[in-house]
Amino acid sequence: MGGPSTEVHDVERQESTIASASATTIVEHPDAPIDDVVHVAELEEPDSRPPTPRFIQDESSWKRWKWVPYPVRRFTIAVGRWTRGPPIPQDFKIKPLFPQIQHAPIALLDKYLPRRAHRIWLYFGYLAVWLITFILVMRSGLVATEVEGWGTPIPIGCGNANWISGNGCGLDGNDCRPFSGSGFAFRCPANCASYQVLNPRAVGDQEIIYQPMVIGGPSNTSSDANAVYRGDSFICGAAIHAGVITDTEGGCGVVNLIGTRSNFNSSTRHGISSISFDSYFPLSFTFDNAVQCASKDVRWSLLAISVVFSTFLALFTTSPALFYFPIFTGLYWTVALATDPPNYQDIPSLLSLEVGRFLPAMLAGWVMFDKMGIRRTLTGLTAQVEKAVLWLGACWVGALTNHTFDFIPIQRLTPHDLAQQPGARAALAIIIIVLVVIFVSQVWFFRQEGRLISHLKLYAIFGVGLIICVLLPNLSLRIHHYILALLLLPGTSMQTRPSLLYQGLLVGFFVNGIARWGWDPVLQTAYALQGDAQLDSPLPEILAPVIELGKNLSTITFSWGQSPGPEYDGISVLVNDVERYRDYFSDDLNIAPNFTWSRQRGDVGEFEKEYFRFAWMSGSSSEDYTKAGVWDEKGQWTEMQPGPSKLKRRGADGWEGAGFIGHEMPGGKPGFEVGKMRRKREIDVWEGEGFIAHEVKVKRPGGDKAKREIDVWEGEGFIAHEVKVKRPGSTLPRYS
Repeated sequence: MGGPSTEVHDVERQESTIASASATTIVEHPDAPIDDVVHVAELEEPDSRPPTPRFIQDESSWKRWKWVPYPVRRFTIAVGRWTRGPPIPQDFKIKPLFPQIQHAPIALLDKYLPRRAHRIWLYFGYLAVWLITFILVMRSGLVATEVEGWGTPIPIGCGNANWISGNGCGLDGNDCRPFSGSGFAFRCPANCASYQVLNPRAVGDQEIIYQPMVIGGPSNTSSDANAVYRGDSFICGAAIHAGVITDTEGGCGVVNLIGTRSNFNSSTRHGISSISFDSYFPLSFTFDNAVQCASKDVRWSLLAISVVFSTFLALFTTSPALFYFPIFTGLYWTVALATDPPNYQDIPSLLSLEVGRFLPAMLAGWVMFDKMGIRRTLTGLTAQVEKAVLWLGACWVGALTNHTFDFIPIQRLTPHDLAQQPGARAALAIIIIVLVVIFVSQVWFFRQEGRLISHLKLYAIFGVGLIICVLLPNLSLRIHHYILALLLLPGTSMQTRPSLLYQGLLVGFFVNGIARWGWDPVLQTAYALQGDAQLDSPLPEILAPVIELGKNLSTITFSWGQSPGPEYDGISVLVNDVERYRDYFSDDLNIAPNFTWSRQRGDVGEFEKEYFRFAWMSGSSSEDYTKAGVWDEKGQWTEMQPGPSKLKRRGADGWEGAGFIGHEMPGGKPGFEVGKMRRKREIDVWEGEGFIAHEVKVKRPGGDKAKREIDVWEGEGFIAHEVKVKRPGSTLPRYS
């Protein structure tokens, strides 16, 4: 009975005793770890109390914030937990669609160029071919055939005109002479039909804005040979309207100044609607249709070259740096020299300007690449086709904003422009909605990667900085292209398809902003933003005029009250948009000044309608002009409507219309110190920040070649060339 069973139990007891002794020996060993968990567990007593509610636990960490309502605290805690992201963050990586197709370019390189040295030679050779092709095509576009009797055409900008707005041409327009018997060969770039005035421009009693400044031309039923335009029309826009050049390729031609003309037609031709004017103007011009001139704008060819070369580079490179920096460079110079160059005098001056902008742009480009997320987005990306389409394609779209986003009715993000331009506020609202949707989607992606909090902190710093800029007195915040790109780029630092698209678009914005407009300041003064818009200055109070009608001669006399302040020391009167009277007040302000204007019957025996506008003078600068009062053909006077109409000319920010051609520069323009300069005559082009003048060689048909005497001087960004022309049959030089 006690045999096997008893033996088994004895063995089990022995093993248990040995195990206990062994355990005791191990625990009591001086080097053995102390099993605190076991002892603590032995000391713990079962707790029958109910668990502490979660909201009370949360309350313990918010003792300092008891004044905050509990729902707000609970919501804040929930948001904080959500922003931290999932317990295990995931980095997004693009898995190529149709990988065999997208990996094919890399497979070709691995097969035929396995050695690194061969690939390096191919890479730099490819870039050299791109550069040489670009230079050769651009050089071919700089060549224009000489026009017989006129010489080589002068390159002009889309906004060049023969007349300066307001009183810029001086009394009776003398600073813009000659009015007739002169001309020159010109060359226009492409896409001038879209060049518009951005602030109201008065033409008689009309106010023109957001359309080309083209006044007159042939009617819709007559031929182009009868095209006569008012002198302040944009030359290139008028040439397109007349059919002399095309908008897609530009071209060259010859403009002839023909003096005073009346009754300018309104018509729509070749995509441009001209403006009518039913009175006379002292300077008019037409185009010489008999002239043979050949030139071509090669900007589209240069764009095609850069797009093709950059696309192949995107397909056959996997290194982020080897892809990004050549694309950035090629994009910059394509914009700067072809698709959207700034106003310039000649190619050397353009290159000088753009090289100065390019060097800091490359530094900023490196910061964008290494510190703002571009490297992170492109590293490890093997979806070659998607990279070329999404990143590079969007990059070109952003770089061509003057074409791709030209339909958006927003010129500048300023309160004045948004209120003035039709559709601007609606467009801005749509843009904000799109940005909010993009923001929400990017927030979700950053949360999944566990990087949301760091980026929210970064954008909080951006927001504080912008608020400070807005609150600074006497300064206005300007969000330029490049500023927008720098602000939004950190929000694209991940490898998703939407981020590829957004990032490429922003890089294009940055390149276009710097290449076209330069490093414009983020904070600008009201004067810099003013441009040629109204100044909201006091307007002269014009009394009822005294009219005397005669059979062949009639007069109208205007009187006005005293000036509104000591800073206004004179008055200017425009008749048909030409300054006909300028007077400065005497010390005796009790003398009521007046201005008498007389007119005779025209060639057809009828009086012509005339438009009068008045402005106070402050030194040599005019303030806002009144709206136009009309003295009609029958001698009846129509009072002007309240409010300003004519514009102050541009100061440091340039002049509306980019310039004028072949006229004298009157003294006292903004940016110059009167008394320290002499009057000079300049030949083209008033543009950009100050003037840059072309040296022009004039040759009249059948006459001697012009003798040039160049006198260059500078002042506040101004470079002017004096050109003296000896006319045939004259012993004294005349200015042209």
